[in-house]
Amino acid sequence: MKKAEITRLTILEHAFELIYTQGYQTTSIDDILAQTKVTKGAFYYHFKNKDEMGIAIIQELIKPNFEHYFIKPLVQEKDPMEALYQMMHDALLKNKFLKVEFGCPASNLTIEMAPWNANFTKALNELALKWKMCMEICLQKGIEQHVFRKGIDPEQVAIFIMSGYWGIRNLGKLVNSTKVYKDFLKQFEAYLKSLK
Repeated sequence: MKKAEITRLTILEHAFELIYTQGYQTTSIDDILAQTKVTKGAFYYHFKNKDEMGIAIIQELIKPNFEHYFIKPLVQEKDPMEALYQMMHDALLKNKFLKVEFGCPASNLTIEMAPWNANFTKALNELALKWKMCMEICLQKGIEQHVFRKGIDPEQVAIFIMSGYWGIRNLGKLVNSTKVYKDFLKQFEAYLKSLK
């Protein structure tokens, strides 16, 4: 990597940590500069403003992690029920990028920024729609393979699963414990079996 690329990545990684732990709106450019030890000129060389940097965090840091934990299991696993369960299990218990006490960064940014910034809404909505679409395809495949019953609506089930994930991530933040994740996973497994 070139020096400029390293500087840019350093800004993004440190800014992500600050935003993830203390929130987007309460994190200032000065906070980011103090953490990264880069100059204001270097920051503005890479980003026009804080919001441009925020979108870059979504595209370059959150999205690859999201693809690994939420999309890849759904397209690689042959058993649709196992794929859905494993995706949720690994996203909650094996994803080292996410911390229980801080929840889901995409969800946090959705709550904090989507109502006020169309660019954040668009970037975050792209992630959510891709996840929903991949789950719908996985569920449809499960119907075709007779893993799930014919009467289920893949879109409704996908929305329900997404809601469960975001809800349990927020509850995890409140109690700061993975116990709620484990309790949720037991019920999630039972829910998937009820779709047979």
